[in-house]
Amino acid sequence: MGMERGGFVYRIYRALTYGLSPLIHLHLRWRKLRGLEHALRWRERLGVPSHSRPPGPLFWFHAVSLGEGMCAIPVIKCCIERRPDVTVLMTTTTTSAFEVIKHQLPENVIYQFSPVDTPGAVDAFLRYWKPSAIMLMESELWPNLIIGAAKNRIALALLNARMSVKSYDSWSQPYINSLTSLMLSKFLLVLPLSTTQAIRFQLLQCPPFIINFCGDLKYAVGNIDTNEGDQRALEELQVQLMNRKVWMASSIHKGEEKVMLAVHNALKEIHPDIITIIVPRHPQHGEQIALELEKDGVRVALRSRHDKLMPGTNIYVVDTLGELQKFYRLTPIAVIGGSFLPGSAGHNISEAAAAGCAILTGPYIGHFSHMATQMQRLNPLSVLQVSGHILVEALSNLLSDAKLLEERQEAAKQAYHALSCGITENVWGLLDFHIFRIALANQDCP
Repeated sequence: MGMERGGFVYRIYRALTYGLSPLIHLHLRWRKLRGLEHALRWRERLGVPSHSRPPGPLFWFHAVSLGEGMCAIPVIKCCIERRPDVTVLMTTTTTSAFEVIKHQLPENVIYQFSPVDTPGAVDAFLRYWKPSAIMLMESELWPNLIIGAAKNRIALALLNARMSVKSYDSWSQPYINSLTSLMLSKFLLVLPLSTTQAIRFQLLQCPPFIINFCGDLKYAVGNIDTNEGDQRALEELQVQLMNRKVWMASSIHKGEEKVMLAVHNALKEIHPDIITIIVPRHPQHGEQIALELEKDGVRVALRSRHDKLMPGTNIYVVDTLGELQKFYRLTPIAVIGGSFLPGSAGHNISEAAAAGCAILTGPYIGHFSHMATQMQRLNPLSVLQVSGHILVEALSNLLSDAKLLEERQEAAKQAYHALSCGITENVWGLLDFHIFRIALANQDCP
């Protein structure tokens, strides 16, 4: 009965997305004009390929944006090493992810933009690429894609599976929940981030026997490659930061810059030579911050202008893409943004831990709370959660006490290494057993 209702709801969804296809096409053109879609490759979003398909089996990895895409790369590299006979296709949705990930993927990986979830785009994409298996990252549940893949006997996996409370409420609505159940029944493997996430998927009727645990792939993300010119610039900056007090506010959202700049001003009273590095979530926000500060007569060094830290400059704004990891290696203290304003959901803290930063985060960290809890269980000093008004005191203590700073840096690094050990191997083993063998066997069958 539930599956029949799910099929009925899906047919309604398919009809609606079919009818809205012309409007979605126009919307993509509008986004292209605004620079939100790739100027030359935006038609890939309609299922139009820009690369020829090699013969033989093909595995498709899909992620919506940069963070999820970076999580897929260690598994992709493992796949290429273990299965050189298979072609790997990677897709993402956002242009920001494309600009960074295209430089991180192995040369023999095909990289495209993902199709929008309309019948025409999805059917064209599946018909052309004919994937043997599809690995979706985190929370990418698209009815046309999932049902279409199942009809074509394509093996489906959901990696680093997560569902926010808001998404759970949406997918569990009356009638919608039957579609959710139908979609989840098409997967052969679901790897949730945590026990809490596993429970949410089970409450949405995900078959319990396909749920496995292997750890968070965010811990497995390696270092981002740096070209020679960027590396020289970073080394020069490192020299400029020597013998100065440094801290970084990373992945900050609009509104949080006020919190961080207030903290900077308070710390400057105590440490006049302090350097505050600000890395906004979106690069254009960084340019806005710099312009506002310069209007007020504050000297700012801007990464995109290749500014150097001149005497009297205490704020360095990073308004470029894909450089967060690199800057974590330049600072002893990282304050993770997206966590200081109500309604925020936090950001990945494992990259800062891997670089050996002392980590502070705000109280609003959403599903990243499981990561903070895991690290704190291993070492209570690894992550410090504070509210905005306590941030000045917490940072001042770290900047004034070299021993305390070193203890927190070491705690974060130790927790990261303990949690990252063997994750890629675990994911590979589960994919090989539950997905790849079945996918290739299905391909051999008429």
